[in-house]
Amino acid sequence: MLLRRKLLPWPRPRRPQAQALSRRLLRASYLSDPDDDDPPFTRIPDHTPQAPPPPKPKARAAKIIPDEPAHSDLPFDFRYSYSETDPAWRPIGFREPTRFSPFGPGRLDRPWDGAAAAAARVYGDSEGGDGGGTSREDLLGEALSEAEVSELVERYRHSDCSRQINLGKGGVTHNMLDDIHNHWKRAEAVRIKCLGVATLDMDNICFHLEDKTGGKIIHRSINILILYRGRNYDPKQRPVIPLMLWKPLAPIYPKLVQSVAEGMTFEETKELRNRGLNSPPLMKLTRNGVYVNVVDRVREAFQTVEVVRLDCTHVGTSDCKKIGVKLRDLVPCVPILFKDEQIILWRGKVDQEESVSSECSSQPQ
Repeated sequence: MLLRRKLLPWPRPRRPQAQALSRRLLRASYLSDPDDDDPPFTRIPDHTPQAPPPPKPKARAAKIIPDEPAHSDLPFDFRYSYSETDPAWRPIGFREPTRFSPFGPGRLDRPWDGAAAAAARVYGDSEGGDGGGTSREDLLGEALSEAEVSELVERYRHSDCSRQINLGKGGVTHNMLDDIHNHWKRAEAVRIKCLGVATLDMDNICFHLEDKTGGKIIHRSINILILYRGRNYDPKQRPVIPLMLWKPLAPIYPKLVQSVAEGMTFEETKELRNRGLNSPPLMKLTRNGVYVNVVDRVREAFQTVEVVRLDCTHVGTSDCKKIGVKLRDLVPCVPILFKDEQIILWRGKVDQEESVSSECSSQPQ
């Protein structure tokens, strides 16, 4: 007789994590307060939260009362640029009202006429640019020896000199005078690097630097200048130079290029312009370059040709016109066309009697 086997129950797998979670929930259900919040959620406040108080308005600053007008005894008229403007040039109009002075309202005791702040002659016409009643000769003192000049030049002539001022197409500007005196507080001289349209006439730059600052140029190499302050210079007695807060708009001057050149007909002027545009350029000028030899090159070219073209690509229309004005006065010559950054210059009519007399004098006897 066969015995019936008794089947044993198959053991179920234990899940320790599930058991631990069930025990924790069971324990929490007995120990937790029914009025308590559910931890995973945020408690809802019984009362509506009050809105944050509005920020208090900031106290307004008191109205700034402008300082008293700056009084300066400098004997010359204040201009934006001294080397690039000529008092003899009379503008025919202004692009901004004359009541808008670049020195700011109530900051200068000189009237602004749209181009310059005229000096009040009631203070006296003292000579010199120091403004302190001391002449320029007294400030410079005894002349420097060759050894002293060589030492100063060696100290300030290098390109990594920390006492350097860059002079651009604006030339000797009004605010540059203050920069020079600031350098002179801690240095005997300052290095000035000239670039742009102003380098066409370096003699003019040197004159205005010495005339307006009271210093002396002790070194000049192409476009690099070293301006010496003088032996008896006292930074505590430096002149008061009010600063220009913005660059004033240039006045409106008469038209530079006439439709018909003086002494010629319209057809002759047109023929000259076409000849200049089709001729090879004498020089190619770069933007903010050094133009110290342009005047001599143009004078030399006018000895053999009648029309000269200057290639001023990427120089800018404004700079082209400034170059043409300077060449008109320095060469001298007649600008007859500004087109596509090309300058066409005409040497003008040569007196036939002078040419005949020169030919006769050049012939051998």
